Formats: sequence, structure tokens, C-alpha cells
Amino acid sequence: MKISNAFMVCAATLSLSWLCPRLAQAELKTQEVDYKQGDTVLQGFFAWDDAVKGKRPGVLVVHEWWGHNEHAREQARRLAKAGYVGFAIDMYGKGKLATHPGDAKAFMEAAMADPKVVKARFEAGLQLLKKRPEVNPAQVGAIGYCFGGAVSLTMARMGVPLAFVGSFHGALGTKTPAKKGIKPRLLVMTGADDPMVPKEQVEAFKQEMTAAGARYEVIEYAGAKHAFTNPEADKFGVPGLAYNAKADQESWAALLKFLGEVFPPKAAAAPKAAAAPKPAAAAPKPAAAAPKPAATP
Repeated sequence: MKISNAFMVCAATLSLSWLCPRLAQAELKTQEVDYKQGDTVLQGFFAWDDAVKGKRPGVLVVHEWWGHNEHAREQARRLAKAGYVGFAIDMYGKGKLATHPGDAKAFMEAAMADPKVVKARFEAGLQLLKKRPEVNPAQVGAIGYCFGGAVSLTMARMGVPLAFVGSFHGALGTKTPAKKGIKPRLLVMTGADDPMVPKEQVEAFKQEMTAAGARYEVIEYAGAKHAFTNPEADKFGVPGLAYNAKADQESWAALLKFLGEVFPPKAAAAPKAAAAPKPAAAAPKPAAAAPKPAATP
């Protein structure tokens, strides 16, 4: 199975909690972890709120073509603040971070050379997330940015068991369309003015998902270009890339709303009705008056 060449155009640069109200103060925790796919060492980043008790949904975060960087980690933190466990995974290998588009392209091409490796690296991160003690393994999904959005959608098309996928300005084209009965719920957020994800690609994606019977939603943000969620998108001077604060905020709110629909808030236990006070003991009735003696003749 070949993964779409649409990945190659992904030149991206870099609370609404579903849980019951928390009584304890939020305690954001993070953990950097090394793990492997085959002989390749990968590096991931967990984030969760330690004040939340019990298991909760987990969300994989798949990075842009720059690699596992601070942008991906920040999304994991934002998810943790919203009541989920966020796990920013690594698709390239520990330490493979790019700051120049040429290096990013080289890293991406190497990672994408074998579709089986792409799937294996994604699933390596997925299994780690499912094993976390804070995570409900039956409630996991993925979000991705640009390259990561395309990867996440491809995993959904390939049948990787996910509850949902959210794509932020990710490539939508594919040579292996989704089959009938695709399982995950899908949310695609794209820029209406994104030259790397043109309207023709958006419409083709809608037709593909409709034909597959997918549960999906596509949101197009007016005036938004590629990489609209990344505050550093403009600094490389790449045409078509630009940060858009409005689209960034609105797309994040849309994701949290979407997650709340996939995993509805747990109903709080109804408070026990106060027991009705027992009625006061009835006062004893006065003794019946003695009958008057009969009148004497």
C-alpha cells in the first residue's frame, strides 16, 4: 500500500473537559519517554492532569514534518489541561528535528519510504498510550498537524483501531481510499486559502468519506492558509504558510467540542434526596369524659 504523495506538499511549520468538575487544583504532569520501533529509538512526551482521578480518554499527537518538537508537545499539554492524556509521538527517530525545509523533507521522505514502517511507528506509540494507567484503552484516538494530520487520516483508512481522528491543515489526498465501514469519527480542519490543500482535494475527500459511509465533518476556515495553528509558520518565508490566530483558536475549540461528542461527559451521580423528617408523635387523645349519671327520679 502506498501512502499518498500529498504528504510531500505538507510544508507546515512548525476547557472544555469531558470530565466531572474537579475539586482538586489542576496538577499538570509531563513525562519524556524513549521507546522503540524495530531498531529505531523514538522519543515521546506524555502530559496529563494528576488531579483527575480514574481512567480517561487518550489522544496521540502526530507532529508536523519538522519532527517531534515543542509544537507537538504543547498540543499534548493542552489536551491534558482539557482532561485527557496527551501523547506526542515520534515518527522520525530520537533527535531528528529540522529547522530548514530541506532537512524536514529529507526526514519525512526517509520515514515515509516504507508504509509498513509508518504504520508500525504509529502503532508503537498507540500501544504505549493504551498501557498508561491513566488511560481507558477503549477510548483512544489521534490528532495530527500537516504531515501528522495526513498520517492520522491514513491510519484511519488502513483500519488502525481508533475512536476518532482530528486533522489540522493536513493533506487529504490518497491513492488508497477508505473502504466501506471506516470506523473512527473524523474531524478535518483546513484553511479555505490553503494552496497545499486546494478545494479540489477537500471535495474529493468529502466524496471519498461519503462513499465509505464515514462519520466525518470538514471545517474550512476563511482566510486561513497552511500551518494556521503554528505561531512560527511565517518565519521561514515559505509562500502559502501563515499563522492565523482566529483559525487556531476556533479549530481548537472545535476539536474539544468534537471530543466531547465522541466521549460524552460522565453523568454526575444524582445527589441523594434528603430523608423526609419523621412526623412528630401525635399527642395522646384526652380520655373520654365519664358519662353523666342518670337523673334520679
